[in-house]
Amino acid sequence: MAPTMLGKKLGMTRVFDDNGKVVPVTVIELGPCVVTQLRTPERDGYAAVQLGFEEKPARLSTIPQIGHDAKAGTTPKRFHAEFRVDEGDATFEQGQVLTAADMADVKYVDVCGVSKGKGFAGGMKRHGFKGQLATHGVERKHRSPGSIGGHANNAGKAGRIKKGKKMGGRMGGDNVTVRSLDVIKVDAERNLMLVKGPVPGANKSLVRVCPSVRLYKSKAAAAAG
Repeated sequence: MAPTMLGKKLGMTRVFDDNGKVVPVTVIELGPCVVTQLRTPERDGYAAVQLGFEEKPARLSTIPQIGHDAKAGTTPKRFHAEFRVDEGDATFEQGQVLTAADMADVKYVDVCGVSKGKGFAGGMKRHGFKGQLATHGVERKHRSPGSIGGHANNAGKAGRIKKGKKMGGRMGGDNVTVRSLDVIKVDAERNLMLVKGPVPGANKSLVRVCPSVRLYKSKAAAAAG
């Protein structure tokens, strides 16, 4: 089975397909990832594979982390993550190194990452409000969300805005999954994967790549045909 892997978003570029059409792609440095631990139902209550990604100097690590990764015969890793597997799946071994070549046969992937933090944003930027009219008689508050008092609840309690009301607030910095991305190319020699379209997060940020769990209808039909 194709594994879930950790990688680093390097940025975006473009490539040309066989018909000369421009395809915007995101370049992901995929691995190498080391299997640092195997979770078993007998010991841990579930079956999973733990991966370590990116070298980390020992002076910046901790003694428990150094010892944990040393059991897999590798140096301390900066990032660790797990993904579930079926019980009895013996395709993974502790200390095994996973590279982009293990994803060479995958056509569609799901990519998880942390979106860019935008800080405090108003209603127009955060929720797409159109704002106030920019005509005669409207004071200088064109980007204001407008009145919210009519949305309060005063049914025997103090009037307050209900939770979840679309207002200004912190925007970005959330876990985002973009699914069913086309894999344009896998460069096994340089551990690079090119996927069509955008990937959440800033450049050099950590991403998690796995084979698509659920395809869009159009892509599912194309894969079946």
